[in-house]
Amino acid sequence: MSLPDDLSALRVRPDPSDPRLTRRVAGIDQTGARVEASVTVERPLTLYLNGQEIVTMMTIADRPGDLALGYLLNQNMLRPDDTITAIDHDEDLGVVVVRTERRTDFEQKLKKKTLTSGCAQGTAFGDLMEDFSQARLPVSAEIRTSWLYRLLHRINTLPTLYLEAGAIHGCALCFQDQPVAYMEDVGRHNAVDKIAGWMFREGVSGADKIFYTTGRLTSEMVIKTVRMGIPILVSRSGFTAWGVELAREVGLTLIGRCKGRRFTALAGEERIVFDADLHYVEEESARHWRKNSRDAEKS
Repeated sequence: MSLPDDLSALRVRPDPSDPRLTRRVAGIDQTGARVEASVTVERPLTLYLNGQEIVTMMTIADRPGDLALGYLLNQNMLRPDDTITAIDHDEDLGVVVVRTERRTDFEQKLKKKTLTSGCAQGTAFGDLMEDFSQARLPVSAEIRTSWLYRLLHRINTLPTLYLEAGAIHGCALCFQDQPVAYMEDVGRHNAVDKIAGWMFREGVSGADKIFYTTGRLTSEMVIKTVRMGIPILVSRSGFTAWGVELAREVGLTLIGRCKGRRFTALAGEERIVFDADLHYVEEESARHWRKNSRDAEKS
């Protein structure tokens, strides 16, 4: 499927046609008629760092290397200056191994892990917050409302696994009004980790970027966005109180409930430039609402 000109900057995008990611399942509808639906396939993926087992994640299992790197970076187990010597993935065993030049040992850290509020149960570790308050995000970054409205339209009309089968979250790394990389997974924490891993591999800076997620603006999403050095976080969904508190602590711009002309900003409002004429901004079409998969829309 070719992309329209205004998505030409998109370097990474979902592949809804990948047969590994969805499955057709027979069932019945509300009238008792026989139907078939596309469902998202999730698989366990066990992550090792050097010789140590770190975590088993439920994931759609695409881009396992990016997911592994991003997870380790966002859990503060990898440093931005670490040298990766190998990433080995065995699809049959459901294992990915990240090997580093630096020796690592996280036995004590693994004992302090807690489950987060993320879909499919994300995992955070006890010392994840230890350097959070020292984070410095660029004050010169901005988001123009004209960029925001164009960006939302481009993301909503992008061919995605969500529109094919549902039951999935998406995250996008964006520059001004252009999505640069879009990742999906059953948990929003996995989707953001994939982008973090891709940024690390490609040497992409977050300083002039905008991060978009379909998920809630929780403490976990704020922490991970800040760890990636991205100053602006945008979502279709709402906020948690701790997410807002953390965003205000480090100066992250937090914009939620973005649908059509509407949005709410609860932190970092000084980065927003109101340059769009709302008379020329269309309300979001029902066919772009991200509440149902394509099969649900047909029913």
